Amino acid sequence: MTPMRTGPYVAKHQAVQQRLYSDGPELPPRLVHRSHLPWLGCYQTQLNSEGKSVNTQKAYMLAIRHLIETPLPGGNILSIDERDGMTVEELLHHLEPFNGRLDLWVQSISDKAASTVKARLAAANHLINWLGQKWPEHIVRPRGGKRLPRTLTRRELSLVKEAARWSEDPLAHLIVTILLETGLRVSELCDLKLEDVDLSDRSARVVAGKGDKDRLVLFTEETVGRITAWFPIRESRNPNCDQLLITLSGGKFQARTIQRQMDRIADQAGIPRGRLTPHVLRHNFATGLLERGADLVSIQRLLGHASIATTRVYLEISDQTLREVYRRAQAHSTIQEDDS
Repeated sequence: MTPMRTGPYVAKHQAVQQRLYSDGPELPPRLVHRSHLPWLGCYQTQLNSEGKSVNTQKAYMLAIRHLIETPLPGGNILSIDERDGMTVEELLHHLEPFNGRLDLWVQSISDKAASTVKARLAAANHLINWLGQKWPEHIVRPRGGKRLPRTLTRRELSLVKEAARWSEDPLAHLIVTILLETGLRVSELCDLKLEDVDLSDRSARVVAGKGDKDRLVLFTEETVGRITAWFPIRESRNPNCDQLLITLSGGKFQARTIQRQMDRIADQAGIPRGRLTPHVLRHNFATGLLERGADLVSIQRLLGHASIATTRVYLEISDQTLREVYRRAQAHSTIQEDDS
């Protein structure tokens, strides 16, 4: 017979998953000689060596710093210096995958959109793998519904073009035209240099785009005309700057500056600000090519997609467009029958 318990019950804590090691986490051989160095500089070197874009690195660091700052029950909240000043060895023990910190952090972001959670988990997974540890099997990425890229309707696109054409900002028309006619990412447009532009060839070379890849983008006659008209204004601002686009003060354009301009154009066009972004215009460029009969491989190359699976999503948008055309045609046919 089992004897009656006389004292308070004390839970026995067991690991939720068997460790891959016996005496605690260990750094992989590639990091052993750097174990005493601050983790931040070492990790940023790793991201740079992998060709991660500036935006990707920012997103990774946002997620990772939040993870590192997540306290265990009864633990202290780290200061910025304590967080960023840890050595690689200290970070390894701090983020040991089965000490509960990772689980608490995942719980803290569970109320965010599935796409946000997936992106942050990817960042944490990258760091854990870099430290030579195995990602816990019980932490999985959420399944989010497939979201189609947002595009402007033909009427909205017409309103945007008209607002940009009559804007007091001399760059508004140029920026809208370039984004719509080339499919450039906003970061690529900001980084575009004069030496990369060849107006006689109606093209530009995107150097070290997303994924650290170079590619060719093509200009229409309208794009060439807009760039040519911009040159005298550009020279008056700062003739010594290398960038194609420069601000009123003569500096380099930033992505947020272009988005603010998109907001002003949206206001002038009478459409919600959230409907107009540089990436929405990139999506309109891609769907426009598809509707005019371009093949997926050509669109993939023009957009700079690493995988054609990313480009294939535009087929679904074209299906939606086809359905709209069909419904309008059916409605028109019904009206004609009623009139007769």
